[in-house]
Amino acid sequence: MSKTTHFGFETVDEKDKAKRVAGVFTSVASKYDIMNDLMSAGLHRIWKRFAVSVSGVRAGGRVLDVAGGSADLSRLFLKKVGSTGQVVLTDINNAMLRVGRDRLLDEGISTPVAQCDAEHLPFPDNYFDCVSIAFGLRNVTHKDAALQEMKRVLKPGGRVIVLEFSKVAKPLEKAYDLYSFKLLPKMGQLIAGDAESYKYLAESIRMHPGQEELKQMMVDAGLERVEYFNLTGGVVAVHRGYKL
Repeated sequence: MSKTTHFGFETVDEKDKAKRVAGVFTSVASKYDIMNDLMSAGLHRIWKRFAVSVSGVRAGGRVLDVAGGSADLSRLFLKKVGSTGQVVLTDINNAMLRVGRDRLLDEGISTPVAQCDAEHLPFPDNYFDCVSIAFGLRNVTHKDAALQEMKRVLKPGGRVIVLEFSKVAKPLEKAYDLYSFKLLPKMGQLIAGDAESYKYLAESIRMHPGQEELKQMMVDAGLERVEYFNLTGGVVAVHRGYKL
């Protein structure tokens, strides 16, 4: 009997989720950055800078940016590691990966790029000082497998950083729901010509584990000293765990 999972509020066969998610991101890739700025009023840039600031990455470090898409985190990490370090940009979606790669090349930045699945990372054990995933974990079919893979490729002492939408504070719930389910799809239609993908985005956020649940998932994956930082009233959270 085939297993099922969530695609937004819809229940789908596990084997179909990756294909459906790929369709979403292939559709929105060209307008992804513009929509991020509009949806968050530019706050996503602050969230990403905070995630990098708590990563502990230093000059000469090795970083794996999982589901790195348009390379926002990779660019920030590259500044941290300098010429003696390395940042590897990855994404399962070719259209998103091309956006990130081309953006870096346009800025004269060359860094390794690989198309790969977060659940099956093609990298050796104990290799990276930091593995990050920003706004990608909720799209992964088997989040537990992805977290275990991130831990596997980390060096002892290394950190996993997860930046993701989370459970918003109670007083903000009504306004956030109104924005998410009414305004967001309309913006998606107007700017990206795709209301359905942004409807999925809002639904996938609601189906993603909250702060404490994700913390426990990271502990279950073998990470230690796991903690999280709420940003913007819990709209997003940065989780950090160590491989000791």
